Amino acid sequence: MDDFQNLSGATPLDPDEMEGLKIGHITTREELNRFEQDNINEALQWLENRRKQDILTEKFIKVLHQKMFGKVWRWAGLFRRSGKNIGVDWSQISIQLHALLQDVRYWIDNKTYSEDEIAVRFHHKLVWLHLFPNGNGRHARLMTDVLLKDVLKQKSFTWSVSIITSKNQVRDLYLKALRQADKNDYTMLLDFVRSD
Repeated sequence: MDDFQNLSGATPLDPDEMEGLKIGHITTREELNRFEQDNINEALQWLENRRKQDILTEKFIKVLHQKMFGKVWRWAGLFRRSGKNIGVDWSQISIQLHALLQDVRYWIDNKTYSEDEIAVRFHHKLVWLHLFPNGNGRHARLMTDVLLKDVLKQKSFTWSVSIITSKNQVRDLYLKALRQADKNDYTMLLDFVRSD
């Protein structure tokens, strides 16, 4: 299970978080990814069939994470309770998330940015907050697509998956775009999310 911790750009899980793995026979990152993707596919089905509701709430954000990872991790849908190499201090997660959700509502109501830029800023901040022990990037991408479709009435982002041949290349470009956004430059991330 040590190779779970070795993916470039992935946040290491602490021993208590690793204890939260529900499927004891998983031994490789590849197996973990397969089980998580199966769970995410079920979450996508749930999203399609759910009754539409306000998605800009802490409750919805937690429920979506639980739907995405709840069959694999016991802590799915629960904010992290440990420090990481990225993200805000875990004790500030709810406060910072509340501020982000208020910001997004303000940006939408006042047309502060284009729909794509609102979604990109929302996505970047979710990743930056690092709400959960694991799955933050996947959760933030899906939350962003739900925001685009349900609230902003736009098409989902492409996330550059069709223009790059290797998953590692996509990941590297994505992480580079996020680091630029950390400097308040969203140009690369805006290009990344809509590339065909």
